[in-house]
Amino acid sequence: VQLQASGGGLVQAGGSRRLSCAASGGTFSNYVMGWFRQAPGKEREFVAAISRSGYNTYYGNSAKGRFTIARDNDKNTVYLQMNGLNPEDTAVYYCTGDTRASTLLSSRGRSTPRSYEYWGQGTQVTVSS
Repeated sequence: VQLQASGGGLVQAGGSRRLSCAASGGTFSNYVMGWFRQAPGKEREFVAAISRSGYNTYYGNSAKGRFTIARDNDKNTVYLQMNGLNPEDTAVYYCTGDTRASTLLSSRGRSTPRSYEYWGQGTQVTVSS
């Protein structure tokens, strides 16, 4: 499957942004999906993940209460709605997917980048203070 992330840009602190990730070349509903982010000089950080049906969602500590992950299997797209952004959210945001539902079963598994096989190219989000 190929993943194409979009929606990044410059946003003021306190603002909102919605990222999208369009999938092609595979049966989208067969993939668990996730978002990671990476700031300069830092490791890739887990943001959120969602089950194949969209029924189960998971969030990293930095995203809880502010970000929402959702998917539309008819549109082959996963979204990340980000509210209450602050400069610490500045990073390249990557969407990712994997065919194994077991990827999401453990906190460690779903928050580890190497648990996911497919990656998009990333979209830059910059939050100004």
